[in-house]
Amino acid sequence: MLKEIYISNLAVIREAVIPLTGQLNIFTGETGAGKSILINGINAVLGQRCSKDIVRTGCDKAVITALFTELSHEVETKLDELGIAYDGDEITVTREISADGGSIARINGRTAPAALLKEIGALLINIHGQHDNQVLLDSEKHLGILDDFGGDDSLLTSYREAFRQLQTTARRLGELKKAEQNRLERSRYLNEVIADIGGLELVPGEDETLENEYRAAKNSEQTIAALNSAVQALSGDEAAGDMIVAAEREVAGYTENIPELNALYERLTAVEIELSDIASGMESLAEKIELDGKRLEYLSSRLGEINKLQRKYAMDCDGLIKLYDNACEELSQFDSSRDEIEKLSAEREQLLHTVTERAKALYDYREEVAKRFAERVSAELEFLNMSGVVIAVRHEKRKLTVNGMDQVEFLISANKGEEPKPISKIASGGELSRIMLALKSVIADKDSIPTMIFDEIDTGVSGKAAQKIGIKLREIGRVRQVICVTHLSQIAVMADHHLMIEKSIVGDRTETHVTELDMDGRVAEIARIMGGEDPSGLMLENARAEIEKARETV
Repeated sequence: MLKEIYISNLAVIREAVIPLTGQLNIFTGETGAGKSILINGINAVLGQRCSKDIVRTGCDKAVITALFTELSHEVETKLDELGIAYDGDEITVTREISADGGSIARINGRTAPAALLKEIGALLINIHGQHDNQVLLDSEKHLGILDDFGGDDSLLTSYREAFRQLQTTARRLGELKKAEQNRLERSRYLNEVIADIGGLELVPGEDETLENEYRAAKNSEQTIAALNSAVQALSGDEAAGDMIVAAEREVAGYTENIPELNALYERLTAVEIELSDIASGMESLAEKIELDGKRLEYLSSRLGEINKLQRKYAMDCDGLIKLYDNACEELSQFDSSRDEIEKLSAEREQLLHTVTERAKALYDYREEVAKRFAERVSAELEFLNMSGVVIAVRHEKRKLTVNGMDQVEFLISANKGEEPKPISKIASGGELSRIMLALKSVIADKDSIPTMIFDEIDTGVSGKAAQKIGIKLREIGRVRQVICVTHLSQIAVMADHHLMIEKSIVGDRTETHVTELDMDGRVAEIARIMGGEDPSGLMLENARAEIEKARETV
C-alpha cells in the first residue's frame, strides 16, 4: 500500500509529508486548494507524463517521493525480474521534474526510466477516473477478473493441465516429424550417393590409372593417323612421289645435251627412290603400332562417368569411394521414428478431445459466472442510484489458448435503450468513476493491486447517491487501501483517515498544506463542507453526529 508521500515544490505545495493508512483515506478542502495537485504528484511517481509547469515558480525542480509497504507477490516478482533490490516489504519511488523540462526517476535510489515506473506503478495503484493504470479498461484482463469473481479455479486448473500436456505432446510430435523429414531428405541424398557411386565399383586410384592408359592409347591412335596421312602424302594420288616421276619425265630427254641437267636428273631419281622407301617404312611402322579401338572406347566411357561424379561431388576417385562407404554406413544406422510419430499422433488427438471437452465445460461455467457478475454489478449500480446503467459481459468462443476458448469483454450502457459498449470507449469522469466503483466493489477482494484512488467520483451526485458512494468506498476500504478526493460531506464522513488540503498566504507566496485531522478537526471540516465557513454550533453537532453514524455503517 501507499504509506507516505513526500512532495517538494510541486505547484503551490512548497513541502508536504502526507501519511496514509491502509483503509479509506479522504482528502477534502476548498475548491482550488490544490487537491488535483496531489493526484498529479501521484501520477508523476507512477511514471505518467508531467509538464515542467508543475514546478513551483522560482524553484529548480519538484520532487515527489512515495513509500510503498506490504508489497504484493506480483510487485516483488516484477522487482526481482528487473533486478531491483528492496528492503523487506517496502520500496520508495521518486520522481524529480526539472524546471527546464527534464525529469529523473528512481526506485530505491536506483535511476530508472519513467516507463519502468509506469510498469511497476500499474501493480501498485489503480487511479479511477483516468484511462491509465486501470485493469478494468484493459479487455485482456477481463477474463481474469471474471475468473476471480467466480472463485472456483478447479475447472481452469484441470483444463490447463490437459492443455499443457497437449502442448508438450504437440511440440514433441512436431520435433519428431521434423527430424523424420530431415532423415527422409538425408536418406534420399545417401541413396542417391550409393546409386551414383556404387554401380561404378571404383578402385582406389582408378581415375589416374585410366587417365594414363587413355592418354597412351589416344597418343597411339593419333600416331597411326599421322603416319597414314604422311604415307598418303608421299605415295597417294597426286602425292609427292608422282610429282617427282612427272618431273623426271619432263627432263629425261634433255640430260644428254646438258651435263649439269643429267646430274640433277640423277639426284631427282634418287629422291624418288628415297621417298618410296620412306613411305614404305612409315606404312610398316603404322602396321606395327598396336591399337585396341574397343579398349579406347571403354576408357573414354569409363573416364566420362568418373569425371561426371567427380564434378558433381567435387572430389577425386578416392574421395568418391570414401563418400560411398560412409553413405552405406550412415544409412544402415538410420532409425525411423514413424512408430513413435503414430503413437504421439493418436495421443495428441485424444488430448485435443479432452482439452476441447474441458474447454467447453469451462466455457459453460464462465457463462454462468458472467450472468452472476452482471447481476451483482447491476445491483451495485442500482444501489448507487444508477439504475439506468446496464452492464453486460460479451462472452464468445475463440481458438484454444492456455486460458480456454473464451474471449470476455465487459460492456457498459450508460443510458437506458443504448447498446452496451466496451468500457474502454466510455468517457472518463465522474460517471465512469462510479461505474468503476460498482465493478470494483464486487471484485475488491480479488485482484492484487493494493491501492485504489478515486478522483472525481462525486462529480454530479449529491444526497442519497453520495451517501451510498461513501458506503461503497468504506466497504472497499476494508479489503483495499482507498484514497479519495471529495467535496461531499456524505463521502467525507466515511473516512478512516481524514486529511485536509488548504491554501494560505505565507509572506508574498501562496502555499498549500496537507493536515491530518483529529476528531475535532474532522467535525469542523465536515461542518464547513455542509454549511460553509464559520459553521454554527448546531452545524458542528450535526457534523459530529454524521461522523458517529458513519462509524456504525460498515
